[in-house]
This record gives sequence, C-alpha cells and structure tokens, in this order.
Amino acid sequence: MTQLTQPAPRPQAARPLVAFDLDGTLVDTAPDLLDALDLVLSAHKIPPVDRAEARNMIGGGARLLIVRALKSEGIALPDDEIAAMTQRFIAHYAENIAVGSRPFPGLLEALDRLEAKGVALAVCTNKLEHLARLLLDALELTPRFAVITGADTYPRSKPDPLPLLSTISAAGADVARSIMVGDSITDVLTARATGVPVVAVSFGYTETPPGELGADRLIHHFDQLEEAVDALLANASA
Repeated sequence: MTQLTQPAPRPQAARPLVAFDLDGTLVDTAPDLLDALDLVLSAHKIPPVDRAEARNMIGGGARLLIVRALKSEGIALPDDEIAAMTQRFIAHYAENIAVGSRPFPGLLEALDRLEAKGVALAVCTNKLEHLARLLLDALELTPRFAVITGADTYPRSKPDPLPLLSTISAAGADVARSIMVGDSITDVLTARATGVPVVAVSFGYTETPPGELGADRLIHHFDQLEEAVDALLANASA
C-alpha cells in the first residue's frame, strides 16, 4: 500500500512592520526638551531659546541640541563643558519627561487602525533608549510597540542602517514589508540606507522643509497614515 506524503506546511509570512521615529513623529516632545535646554543654557547666562526656531534643532539627541543652540547664539564652548551640560540636561529631562509632551493628534487612532490590520509597530529613535522607554511609559504607549530601540541600543545610530535593520529583525519582520515613519532627513536617509520606503510627517522637527525631505509619502495628519502605509505595502508586493 502506497503511503501518501503530506506536503510541508508553508511558512507563515512575517507581519508587515511600521517603525516610527519618536521626537517630532509620535510625540510632540518640544515643550519638555526645550525647557531642559533653557535650564542648562541659563547657567551660562544665555537667554531662553526662541521656541519656533529651536523646535527644528531637535532630533539628533541632547548633545547636538545643545550644540545647535549654542551655535545659534554664536557661542563655542569646550567639549568637556558641553559634556557636562549634556549630563545636566539628561538628568533634568528624565525627571520632567512628560510634563508637556503629548502624542500628536490622531496618533492613537492611527495605531489602532494599523494594529487591526495586523501591522506590527516599533520605535527606532535617536533618543537614548532608557529615555524613550521612560517617555513612552509615562504616556502609556509602551505596550503598543513590539520593539523600542534608541541611539545607544546598537553601536551606531541613525542614519546608519544598523538600528533600523536590527529593529526590523528584533520584531520578527522582513525588510521587504517594512516602512519607516519619521520627520527629518535623518529618518529618510536611514530608510534609504536600509532599503525600505519612508513616510514623512509635516508637523515634526526639521531644518529641511518637509516637502523637500525626499520621502515616498508626506502626510500632514495621522488620519492620512493608514492610506500611505497601505499604498506603500501594495507597491512592495507588486
């Protein structure tokens, strides 16, 4: 009697993944970041930064924010003093991380819609990982994300592709079905280096006008995210 061999089951396809930047993308963190900046600048008798101008200095971490603010005032300080200012900044910010920071309008509903479609979610930020987790915990957003990685999670930070590639891998996802969402040229360059499409938001922190970032899609409100993700995933499958 001939015994029939059952076909091997097909491997389950990885869930699509959307990886988000944090500051200026998921959360409007400018109020608390700039309060911390004002605090460390005041020790050098430097007046508070102009909020509209300083928002676009955010996105490269605490040290770079301080350096950019000093440069805007025409001030140069030794590296050891900038390092000390950075430590003071981080300490104050950690204790006041969600005083004024809030998710951007429509974010929670957008995440709900993506999750309902089976899309996995992650955070890939140049914020220190412990600060990213502290902020997301305070805003009760941590459970939304399968993976949260920061500037110090891996040996290199964005725009090097390592953080995003590693975030995708840690989420059990596939580069071919992953998308980056961010607000700056750093996020666009990261996505390009990784080989994934990128959605830019127009309401974040960027010195380059959002329409000139070179993203695959530009959205002006999180109500538009689902359609952008659907279109980019469809293109990836074509």
